[in-house]
Amino acid sequence: MDRKTTAPVDAGFPAAGSAAGLNSAEEWRETLAGFSHIVLVANSDAVDIASLQAQFPPTTLFVFFNKVYKVLSRPFHGHSLLISRGQPRGANIVYRGEVGEVVKFFPKEFFLGIMNIRLGPEEKLNPAADFQGAPTGHLDLVGFCSDFYTEGKTPTSGFAMALWLSDLKLPGTIVLAGFSARRTQKWRVVSAHDWSFEQTFLRLFARLGKISIHGGVSVNPYVRLAERFTEVPPAEIALAAAEVLSERLGNADAEIDKLISLTNVIRSTDNFLRSIRPKFLKRRPKGAPGEQ
Repeated sequence: MDRKTTAPVDAGFPAAGSAAGLNSAEEWRETLAGFSHIVLVANSDAVDIASLQAQFPPTTLFVFFNKVYKVLSRPFHGHSLLISRGQPRGANIVYRGEVGEVVKFFPKEFFLGIMNIRLGPEEKLNPAADFQGAPTGHLDLVGFCSDFYTEGKTPTSGFAMALWLSDLKLPGTIVLAGFSARRTQKWRVVSAHDWSFEQTFLRLFARLGKISIHGGVSVNPYVRLAERFTEVPPAEIALAAAEVLSERLGNADAEIDKLISLTNVIRSTDNFLRSIRPKFLKRRPKGAPGEQ
């Protein structure tokens, strides 16, 4: 692919700030249809922004999520869109007072703006004014994944956006970058989401050609196993794999229980120290209930 450019593309291409005031799926589609590629950039150790951008043409839109200072160390000179998801108190970059800290990474001449989304009925969209002048549009996706997603869990923003963009049937290619769902020392895997389900779904979508995963999707080794030993029915291979996985998870749970027991004293001490921490050291998010 062509290397990136640091200059805006020709007239007729989606303009900087064009996210302002967008609310419906059709309005968003009209804007996003102008890009040859839409790259969803996960907040992940696996992402090398400079290398990633160099692999795509200047007609690419890079979509970032929430606290981009975790993956960006300098301003991003490429067409960009920021997804800011609503929480029960609204977008976290708003109530934590981090809008300016986040938006500074997106030069105005390349920045489409912010897409403020919500996925659950308890989540709240923010008025555009809350984003300190950044061009802001909204997208209400309440119920979008409720008919198939794991009960009691909530989809991640990246997962929901990948499916929603696929449903739009855009002319451009949808690419996922860094969507590994791997726990590292820097990134935690929040238990509110069903990461296994999402990874399974996204890999199937990639194999169907609906989306593309940066770096490709490796060939399923169980498919190769079935091809090598044709006398073994695929269903038997799947059952054996599930049996082994169940045993491994059971063993892991037993070891985790031991670790929890061993760390009881440490956790009790930590909880006690937190309880006596002076109030002036406890940072309360702006806009928290009870604040003026």
